[in-house]
Amino acid sequence: MNKLVLLGDEAIAKGALDGGISGVYAYPGTPSTEITEYIQQSPEALENGIHSEWSANEKTAMEAALGMSYAGKRSMVCMKHVGLNVAADAFINAAITGINGGLVVAVADDPSMHSSQNEQDSRFYGKFSMIPVLEPSNQQECYDFAHSAFELSEKYKLPVMLRVTTRLAHSRSVVKLKQKEPQKELSIPEDPTQFILLPAFARKRYKGLLSMQEQLENDAEISGFNRFIDNNDHSKGVIACGIAYNYYLEVSDHFQLKYPVLKISHYPVPGSMIKKLADQTDELIIFEEGYPLLEESIKGGLPSKYSIKGRLDGTVPRDGELNPQIVAKAMNLQYGDGPKVPDIVANRPPALCKGCSHIDMYNALNEALQPYGPGRVFSDIGCYTLGALPPYNAINSCVDMGASVTMAKGASDAGLKPSVAVIGDSTFTHSGMTGLLDAIVESTPVTVIISDNSTTGMTGGQKSHATDRLYNICKGLGVEEDHIIEINPLKKYHEKNTGIISKELLYEGVSVIISKRECIQTASRKKKASTGN
Repeated sequence: MNKLVLLGDEAIAKGALDGGISGVYAYPGTPSTEITEYIQQSPEALENGIHSEWSANEKTAMEAALGMSYAGKRSMVCMKHVGLNVAADAFINAAITGINGGLVVAVADDPSMHSSQNEQDSRFYGKFSMIPVLEPSNQQECYDFAHSAFELSEKYKLPVMLRVTTRLAHSRSVVKLKQKEPQKELSIPEDPTQFILLPAFARKRYKGLLSMQEQLENDAEISGFNRFIDNNDHSKGVIACGIAYNYYLEVSDHFQLKYPVLKISHYPVPGSMIKKLADQTDELIIFEEGYPLLEESIKGGLPSKYSIKGRLDGTVPRDGELNPQIVAKAMNLQYGDGPKVPDIVANRPPALCKGCSHIDMYNALNEALQPYGPGRVFSDIGCYTLGALPPYNAINSCVDMGASVTMAKGASDAGLKPSVAVIGDSTFTHSGMTGLLDAIVESTPVTVIISDNSTTGMTGGQKSHATDRLYNICKGLGVEEDHIIEINPLKKYHEKNTGIISKELLYEGVSVIISKRECIQTASRKKKASTGN
């Protein structure tokens, strides 16, 4: 088969497989999860021994992918935009060390915050670290760019970022496949100091990275991923990045627009292409998904006589994802919003599944905390974050992965007693363990509830590194065994569990309560698989 119908995420995965990867490293994070899952489920990946197990977090994933690159093989690391914050140390330093085998960092951003805490734009990380960034506009480009990115990476001996957004990651289209590339052979870096970032070596490598920037920009001009499409109405010029180009095409086709267009899908910013468009048009309108990165670059690089419109001046909304209606409005056109949703269709807020173990944990916790009043529970990122909503109203924070434990510790240090952290099993091994160690070292009065459903439930039920390891991890970190307590969160044990939590809230030290019951969804799937129903 030389054609497949694929999600954008799946097209990236297939492009990487056909591009000759030997391993993919990732932590589940919507909207990037399906990249790794596609490879995990691929018979060819299994047959060819391609690594595809989940990592503990994005930092360990980035470092492992860099290690595979060190050994000469092609690797990919996948994450959502906020996961790149976790991986940032290794990611930015990898631009200084450079690579040996091709290394692609696939990052899925989430404008409009469909399942995220913010709208951050990963292109800024690419610019900050001064590496090439590819931004596909459709599923075919997802495949093509992933396939080609390893060659680009090896050409410049740099990591390459492949940036998509939610709408592209989770929509399908027909993709035409290319010839498969073989995996690379093992090879040790020729320069024995390449990956040693002692200051003397790092300064030299940084100068080398700086010296490459002009060549990287020139390559973006001629790569073919950026395209200048001339036309005869020069009253406006349009610059459209990534999936924004698709939105503009829809509007342009509908209204038969004849403006010249610069499609940008390869960074660094192609300066001469932008100057060419600006010189022949009266006004530039910029459509980019995410932050006004390109708009800021252009305004900083062109004289003030040029008229530049986009997110910064309000022509395009400053927040949220783009769509054809927003693009049309920015062009002073009215594009239909489509049929209205009937009044009979009511909004349904997200809710914990019926039978979810988190429900019984929260019911017990709420009752145990009644004598103390509200505002004492610091939570984390996972299904259990829905405990913030009625009828539970059980948590008071959700900032980033692992912050429940450290915020509870800080609140306790400030004098808030009792102070409670609620964290999931997968999030605990992602980034909760180090915060717990801080609390143990200082014997901080804090109660940590690990709501263990034996999976990474929020992203679809991937394997959790924590499964059957939590007790021993907590013991090994130094929690006193008398204060590592497992409970079974079921209604029939409600009174018992409430009593245990109430007792541990009084303890003047670190207490860990492991609320352990399998996710109702993974349990259901296992049952169906075993019975064939």
